[in-house]
Amino acid sequence: MRIRSTLICAATLGAFCAAPAMAAELTGTLKKIKDSGVIVLGNRDASIPFSYYDNNQKPVGYSVDLANKVVEQVKKELKMPNLQVKYNLVTSQTRIPLVQNGTVDLECGSTTNNVERQKQVAFSVGIFEIGTRLLTAKTSGIKDFPDLKGKNVVTTAGTTSERLIKAMNADKKLGMNIISAKDHGESFLMLESGRAAAFMMDDALLYGEMAKAKSPANWVVTGKAQSYEIYGCMMRKEDPAFKKVVDAALSNTFKSGEVNKIYAKWFTSPVPPKGLNLNFPMSDEFKELIAKPTDKSAEQM
Repeated sequence: MRIRSTLICAATLGAFCAAPAMAAELTGTLKKIKDSGVIVLGNRDASIPFSYYDNNQKPVGYSVDLANKVVEQVKKELKMPNLQVKYNLVTSQTRIPLVQNGTVDLECGSTTNNVERQKQVAFSVGIFEIGTRLLTAKTSGIKDFPDLKGKNVVTTAGTTSERLIKAMNADKKLGMNIISAKDHGESFLMLESGRAAAFMMDDALLYGEMAKAKSPANWVVTGKAQSYEIYGCMMRKEDPAFKKVVDAALSNTFKSGEVNKIYAKWFTSPVPPKGLNLNFPMSDEFKELIAKPTDKSAEQM
């Protein structure tokens, strides 16, 4: 009896010892989510059709749908079917700091993965590929970037387009007056109201702004792409366990073909708020990215 009692005590003690050991296996963001019962997603308010508010102030969009695929994966990983999802509004300027300081766990919007940003945050496998071009009135006479000489050009502050257009203006001495608006909606308002002759941004976002214009047929996306960029979801650096879950969720969505339905929903079908179709078919470059997922930036390819 004494031996049996000793064995039972040893087994019980082992179980108590094992519990903290299992808990200790969770680190970083997964532990934060497990402990809080909440995952915080960073969302944009005006990055149509990636991440923006619908008429009910609910975050919607292509990137929001992909972020929800990650949430499903996290629920399975942590065995938390009732995991609460909270959204935290970010802008081009605040998105990186809010990920870094732990306010936001995952930001899936329209964020370019580049070498400079990789020093500050980690990126998932690519979720989209774009070219940086111009949106302008069909009657403006602007066909390409050299036509911007001496004109007012708007872009969104804190974006790669802002950096590119400023560098081009200095290098080619175009004498442009560059306006940096706080978000894409304000950038388009500057264009639509005549305060800027053109709006430089990622082509998919430009199609999104054109779709919500008062008269979409009056506008055109034009110009030779100044860069090709890959969007990724952002998370904190040096957190391989969480990144593995994020990448698995996205890669599985690609492999299953479900990404094609999500893409069609937002880029080749009517979208809120006006029910307009962006008519932006999937590019060959993006098809290749889906076939061979990578967390490299376009400049590293």
